[in-house]
Amino acid sequence: MKGKHIAITGPTAGIGRAASIALARQGARLTLLCRNAGKAELLQREILAAGGPKPSIVIMDMASLASVRAAGEALAAAGEPLDVLLNNAGVIHTTRRETVDGFEETLAVNHFAPFLLTGLLLPLLQKPGRARIVNVASQAYTLVRDMGFDDMQASNSYKTFREYGRSKLANILFTRSLDQRLRGQGITVNALHPGAVSTSLGTQNGLFGKLLPLLLKPFFRTPEQGAQTSIYLCSSDAVESVSGEYFIDCKPKPTKPWARDDAAADRLWGYTEDRLGFRFPQ
Repeated sequence: MKGKHIAITGPTAGIGRAASIALARQGARLTLLCRNAGKAELLQREILAAGGPKPSIVIMDMASLASVRAAGEALAAAGEPLDVLLNNAGVIHTTRRETVDGFEETLAVNHFAPFLLTGLLLPLLQKPGRARIVNVASQAYTLVRDMGFDDMQASNSYKTFREYGRSKLANILFTRSLDQRLRGQGITVNALHPGAVSTSLGTQNGLFGKLLPLLLKPFFRTPEQGAQTSIYLCSSDAVESVSGEYFIDCKPKPTKPWARDDAAADRLWGYTEDRLGFRFPQ
């Protein structure tokens, strides 16, 4: 990975932090896309102390489409080729929240933001000749059987794991659609399940959200263990030409039928472009 340029969202905690440090140790130069400058600067110092190249920091709030657009456009304007985009950031909420754009936040952060960011950074990924897009999904997609197109914004009712599951299903359907659109361009796109990992995900949901990871920690993987499939998909020569797959424990695994529904994937793509007012570049 020496000399490779990797952009990663959600790099300052959990599996994102573990993946960032591991990839930097392999010689990759990172662009850290995150909302907290202090945490990013701390990670930057950790990477330097571990012997990795100094990463760049770009402030970006995944819950604000304007912020995502500004970050993506700034990177695109700089024009530096991008070898890997690791869409790692994610949220889960116990109650319905709306973003500044008026969208249900779980879907907005977990699907809308990476969709927009990937589209904005696609010209940079096309420059090296070969590049990779890695989307962190989850087996939580099996908690649902469809995207719930009749109430995508959970305006009529909100259920924590249903909305999270649909956002992760969206990651897999997005991966499937994007793979089909990028065929022949030298860009691979894969999704993954990191396993049940003890991270900060969900800790913004009050006392219960903070206690739950502590109670379940003995049953969870460490972030370092959970990051292994992300690292593998970003760096391994074994998957250099593999695309459109879903990985668990560094191995491709078949998905449920509703995650292979091309009609639903196309509908989601159109819905997303319409809501974002953004057309994906060809």
